[in-house]
Amino acid sequence: MTFTPHGKHLIAGEWVAGDATFSSSPAHGTAHDFSVGTPDHVDAAAQAAEEAFWSYSQTTRKDRAAFLHRIADEIEARGEAITEIGMQESGLPEGRLQGERGRTIGQLLLFADHILKGDYLDQRHDSALPDRAPAPRPDLKMVQRPIGPVAVFGASNFPLAFSTAGGDTAAALAAGCPVVVKGHSAHPGTGEIVAEAIHAAIRACGIHPGTFSLIQGSKRDVGTTLVQHPLIKAVGFTGSLGGGRTLFDLCASRPEPIPFFGELGSVNPMFLLPDALSNRGAAIAVGWAGSLTIGAGQFCTNPGIAVLIDGQDADAFVTAAAEALGKVDSQTMLTDGIAQAYRIGRDRIAGTSGVREVLATSCEGRQATPNLYETDAQTWLNSRTLREEVFGPLGIVVRAKNCGQMVEIAKRLEGQLTCTLHIDDADTAVAQILMPVLERKAGRVLANGFATGVEVADSMVHSGPYPASTNFGHTSVGTLSIRRFLRPVCYQNMPEALLPR
Repeated sequence: MTFTPHGKHLIAGEWVAGDATFSSSPAHGTAHDFSVGTPDHVDAAAQAAEEAFWSYSQTTRKDRAAFLHRIADEIEARGEAITEIGMQESGLPEGRLQGERGRTIGQLLLFADHILKGDYLDQRHDSALPDRAPAPRPDLKMVQRPIGPVAVFGASNFPLAFSTAGGDTAAALAAGCPVVVKGHSAHPGTGEIVAEAIHAAIRACGIHPGTFSLIQGSKRDVGTTLVQHPLIKAVGFTGSLGGGRTLFDLCASRPEPIPFFGELGSVNPMFLLPDALSNRGAAIAVGWAGSLTIGAGQFCTNPGIAVLIDGQDADAFVTAAAEALGKVDSQTMLTDGIAQAYRIGRDRIAGTSGVREVLATSCEGRQATPNLYETDAQTWLNSRTLREEVFGPLGIVVRAKNCGQMVEIAKRLEGQLTCTLHIDDADTAVAQILMPVLERKAGRVLANGFATGVEVADSMVHSGPYPASTNFGHTSVGTLSIRRFLRPVCYQNMPEALLPR
């Protein structure tokens, strides 16, 4: 099934062209022209979303679940075309895009089931106590209610699961909030075809057309206008620290500040404790190499740092990791800009005093190859550069003098999406010292695993203290993420007929 994009925005149920266009930059295949979004497009979409809110927020959970199911069906019906254009635009392999489409559909269905259960509403009831002395108590009922139109920014590294109909959109729609998506310019055709699927579901389910809009283009004024529009009540974002921080500041500086739920990435350190390193060091090294290079290392949970105690076991680990990484072929990165940023990050690490090259490779254009470096703990502690994320297949081994220095490294970490412990039974005492530190630093703490791959489930937390995310109290993956787009409302002595359905 061949899909040829028409290059328009979807605003309030209409496909709208703009005066200016930009050309996509696919990894292979034909480039296509797409309309460039403008502040006027943003205003039209936000106005339509506000109008849609009055009806969509009042739909029943059953109706919204049916809507989410229909979106999933429409995406699946376009599966072959989505995979084709997704491969062209992103350079990702067929299997990865098919898996990501399955995850996108799974998220929609998970939220449909979640809202039908009703637990997310956190309903509470304190019955009236008219005879209580010295003062009676009124009847109080509390329930979570949708907050209003939500802006969602598509992510470069997940053209499906974190973009047009990804987790943020699914959570907001499940909550009863209309969505305005700022499509990512790295995969505009993929965004367009998924928007067509949502548009088809809106028509089939009789939903207000302003419930979903997609605005294309990479111009900065579109994103700025979107987060500052007075009708937008929250923002979901997955992307770089610099871009996310800029948008976060704009949200905070509005006359009416709104929450900005930004997932900004991290270095996701692994701590290899002595017994595990001695017993399984080579196997852990091979597993790390696989995790570090999957998808050309373009995952926000990419485990970029391995911390271990210096010695012969550390030498063996580094040798095994270098051997495994050396067998990995070059891979296509998502955009030319991301590939260039990877090379700049690699050179920045390699040029840091006290860092030794273990595996140094060269790459050009949109290709990336693995690189491995090592340093001592004190150099790492003294260097801000070594603690910053390099988006791509690059790893740093940090050699500590002893377990006490490992704890010192853990305490110096900034906020992380994940931290990992590789432990055997004899490592329990040290792990017990590290655990209070790691759980304070990260949203997810793993034992004997690798952080790449985020399960979409009730218990998942995909966030962490800043700069991993801008709001450590929430998650962008899993059913708890719906809480970002709800607020509690208390109803006092309210007649039953006036309560939310």
